[in-house]
Amino acid sequence: MASIPCSLNPTSSFFNFSKPTPTPSPSCLSVSSCSGTSSFKSLLGSSNSAFFQHGFALKARIFSGFSSNSKLQFGVFATAATGKSIYDFTVKDIDRKEVPLSKFKGKVLLIVNVASQCGLTTSNYSELSKLYSKYKDQGLEILAFPCNQFGFQEPGSNDQIKNFACTRFKAEFPIFDKIDVNGPFTAPIYQFLKSSSGGFLGDLVKWNFEKFLVDKNGKVVERYPPTTSPLQIEKDIRKLLAA
Repeated sequence: MASIPCSLNPTSSFFNFSKPTPTPSPSCLSVSSCSGTSSFKSLLGSSNSAFFQHGFALKARIFSGFSSNSKLQFGVFATAATGKSIYDFTVKDIDRKEVPLSKFKGKVLLIVNVASQCGLTTSNYSELSKLYSKYKDQGLEILAFPCNQFGFQEPGSNDQIKNFACTRFKAEFPIFDKIDVNGPFTAPIYQFLKSSSGGFLGDLVKWNFEKFLVDKNGKVVERYPPTTSPLQIEKDIRKLLAA
């Protein structure tokens, strides 16, 4: 199966309340040329920075109300998941076929919300592919979930997303149906992931390429912000594979 990418420019209108955020054309799936990764890291700093704690949290709360499938709704929040492990859930893959996550029992899982037009896309997809190639035979699975809620950076159809990931990044790990990860239409699997892990911005997924690490028993053991690169997680993956 396949995977996906992203482009965040901290100087864009998303970070300026006085300007509306333009919606990218659905036909455009090329990666933005903005220097997303370096400028994003320098602006946000660590997860303990004042920007993360206050300013970015406010932006995240606003954007969490957007659904790629519906109108903006305020004051409605997804309920916490009740599943005891990730194996309780069934999702749809990029071809919209149902996939019970119980098929991944005994595997270490790295679950990522992805986008095709983000400044973090190229680095994340390249490193995710490296990790998968290196550890898939040892029991690692990477599950990629496209999401259009952050900067509208995953506007394409499932077929476009699949083609982009397979052609540009030769992604071999599973890609799933496009979903919401925040707001009233949050997919049940992400309700479970968030309620199981919390995070420095509370229950919200902050941006494209946030990562959840799941052990061989289907339990969420770690959650990483978007600025944590896949290769920075490698040592944690190795520990779980060896357990």
